[in-house]
Amino acid sequence: MTSAPSQINKQNIEDIYPLSPMQEGMLFHSLYAPDSGIYFQQTVFTFKGNLEVSAFEQAWQKIVEKYSIFRTAFVWQSSNKPVQLVYKKVKVTVKFYDWQGLSDQEQQQQLKDFLESDRQKSLQLSPPTLMRLHLVKLNENTYQFVFSFHHLLLDAWSLPLVVNDLLNFYEAISQGETIRYQSTPSYRNYIAWLQQQDQKLAETFWKQKLQGFSAATPLTVEKPLSKVENSNISYGEQQIQFTVLATEELQSFARKNHLTLNNLIQATWGLLLSRYSQENDVVFGVTVSGRPPSMVGIESMVGLFINTLPMRVQVSAETTILDLLKDLQGQQVDCEQYSYSSLAEIQTWSDVPCGTSLFESIVVFESNALKTGMKSSNESLELDNVRGFDRTNYPLTVVAFPRQQLLVRISYDTNRFDDGTIARLLGHFQTLLEGIIVNPEAQVSQLPLLTEFEKNQLLIDRHDPQSDYPVTKCLHQLFEEQVKRTPEAVAVVYSDQQLTYNELNCRANQLAHYLQSLGVKPDQLVGICLERSLEMIVGLLGILKAGAAYVPLDPEYPTERLSFMLEDAQLSVLLTQQKLGETLPQHQASIICLDTDWEKIAENSQSNPENTVTPDNLAYVIYTSGSTGKPKGVLVNHSNVVRLFAATDAWYNFNSQDVWSLFHSYAFDFSVWEMWGALLYGGRLVVVPYLVTRSPEAFYQLLCQEKVTILNQTPTAFRQLIQVEESQENLGNLSLRLVIFGGEALEINSLQPWFQRHGDQCPQLVNMYGITETTVHVTYRPLSMTDLDSTASVIGRPIPDLQVYLLDQHLQLVPVGVPGEMYVGGAGVTKGYLNRPELTTERFISSPFENSDKLYKTGDLARYLPKGEL
Repeated sequence: MTSAPSQINKQNIEDIYPLSPMQEGMLFHSLYAPDSGIYFQQTVFTFKGNLEVSAFEQAWQKIVEKYSIFRTAFVWQSSNKPVQLVYKKVKVTVKFYDWQGLSDQEQQQQLKDFLESDRQKSLQLSPPTLMRLHLVKLNENTYQFVFSFHHLLLDAWSLPLVVNDLLNFYEAISQGETIRYQSTPSYRNYIAWLQQQDQKLAETFWKQKLQGFSAATPLTVEKPLSKVENSNISYGEQQIQFTVLATEELQSFARKNHLTLNNLIQATWGLLLSRYSQENDVVFGVTVSGRPPSMVGIESMVGLFINTLPMRVQVSAETTILDLLKDLQGQQVDCEQYSYSSLAEIQTWSDVPCGTSLFESIVVFESNALKTGMKSSNESLELDNVRGFDRTNYPLTVVAFPRQQLLVRISYDTNRFDDGTIARLLGHFQTLLEGIIVNPEAQVSQLPLLTEFEKNQLLIDRHDPQSDYPVTKCLHQLFEEQVKRTPEAVAVVYSDQQLTYNELNCRANQLAHYLQSLGVKPDQLVGICLERSLEMIVGLLGILKAGAAYVPLDPEYPTERLSFMLEDAQLSVLLTQQKLGETLPQHQASIICLDTDWEKIAENSQSNPENTVTPDNLAYVIYTSGSTGKPKGVLVNHSNVVRLFAATDAWYNFNSQDVWSLFHSYAFDFSVWEMWGALLYGGRLVVVPYLVTRSPEAFYQLLCQEKVTILNQTPTAFRQLIQVEESQENLGNLSLRLVIFGGEALEINSLQPWFQRHGDQCPQLVNMYGITETTVHVTYRPLSMTDLDSTASVIGRPIPDLQVYLLDQHLQLVPVGVPGEMYVGGAGVTKGYLNRPELTTERFISSPFENSDKLYKTGDLARYLPKGEL
């Protein structure tokens, strides 16, 4: 795009004056992205009647003579500030096409192609005119007229003025009458008025209005960056039309409450942004007419008067809908006084960092829309249908047309938004808007956002009450049943030592009887502080068989953490080994050393002790990391763990051929999955020595040597294994059947080298999300090479007997695509925290939904993908 030619015919210049702030903004964006079609306007009219082409062209010539804006060009390179040149004379041409020889279908296709092609051609900003006129004859009585122009010239208010004059001029010319018209004030008068306004007052007003707002409201439903197809801006458009009845109800509500339909539209968009972003303070753009009532003749002037201003919506949960509407109406009145301010200046007066946008979406209310059915004076020509096409530089533009049936159209950057996302967003807009008039006294947090279909999808379709897994036995009982099936199979391996199922059972029984003789009872907490070993597994199993719950104390933990846990759990019994017992912080527990006290323990019976607990009794208390303060002991029942394996069985088919590695600390709940995944199914559990867990090379070798088939890893640890494979040759062969991720977010791209080497079928890689408070795992997602494109950590679907709800801060369901906090319900939700009643009440809440009675508030954010995955 070039500036005005250096050789300007000065005799043909009528006037030179600056641009309005809005024009400056549009010019900047048009020059910045010359091929984007930003601010290109295309309006298509259907004319009925026997149209005379030459008279039509002459009528346009008269329009150009009457309104100086059509004789205007823009110059920006030869001066510090851009200016607009108004020419005295400019000739216009109407290009004419005759398509009468084509069928109706061919005409429609040809018109569609023509309009698309016309949109691709940029408009030169100089010399004038910044418009193109095309007339197409379809039949004797029907013409399509395509008026393409740059938004720098006109706003929507001006268009009906121009078309009205056009019809009158056309009629006079075709009748051979002399054209007389009153000259209207020049656009320059408006520019002069702008320059007289008090900028200091405006600055004070806007600074105060935007104080404390420091970042554009996130739209939250944009495509991930990796899905952005190209850097060229391309736009899509979708719309909804309200019924005649719904439109009448909206207008009646507005009249009754002394509001306008525009107030309702703006409030709805503000609430939608608030619910999507989960922010109580949001800003979006609104267009104002920009026509100062004090200017004489302003209503008949043609040009670009509109301005885009920020609208700030601040809501709290208690704000009622009517209060919000009245507040926005008041804001509108206040802003009108300073609607001459340029958005560029307003941004510099705000707390938003320089170079970033104040808002990402704008709302346009077309209050002065062009009416169809307009006729020339003796009705020889009638305007039958008007369709518009325009582009702004905002990712989302919402335009409301207040017709007999309210029409709301959204144009959007297709690089940033999926079509499905916008379709859902329009549904939410409609639900909110209709909800406003149904219950205006309600608090805004209670307004419905989801359509009934979406509600059913999120509440019913995804939560199947049939997927309950009745639990009648405890972990140790199920283990005992496995002992009967495979007594001589190897149960656990550590370095060059091993125990069969029978040997492990007998030793654990001896320990259980010994603990019972010391008075250990159901739900009693027994501490266990042991290095990784066969004895560690014997200890855990022995505690459960005694009816107690184990509290793992990892000897690698810092002394302060161990000290806190020992005091918090108030342990009366602690299993350890002599060298560790001597270094433990002070505590009140009786110590049993499994190494030096074993002779005494071995005097007890090897038979299974009588079971004294039910699945509702405690199995263990694992302390979470304490990343949000001091560690918290999570109370987990046998039933929580047993149902986890029943609910995932169909996916994994764990069996007696599987070899599991116990890689994780037994004080981290991933170990629960590793241990019982092996021991409940007759598999072999390989306890990984501590130093081997710290050496990816040594661990890789162990996986090969032991022929491990089920590997559970955090993504970070697995990345180290991938690097070992890439950097070393002559490694052994892996026997992996499954790799299950957990413990942290997975960056799927990091798996690319693995997939290239191994494919995605054998082993199967699975991403699972979980938390200690909901028993190890919550969701399941098998991975494949096609997932490598994803930037999100896709965690899949909930385990069948769990429910995951994504809720906003008011415990309302969020729509598909919108981030919400994860709340988990179902059989995995644990009892709560040890000795922390207030925190238990805060995090384990009563469920507002029928399918679950208690929900755990995770603090993690997630979103639903359109196909139902998290």
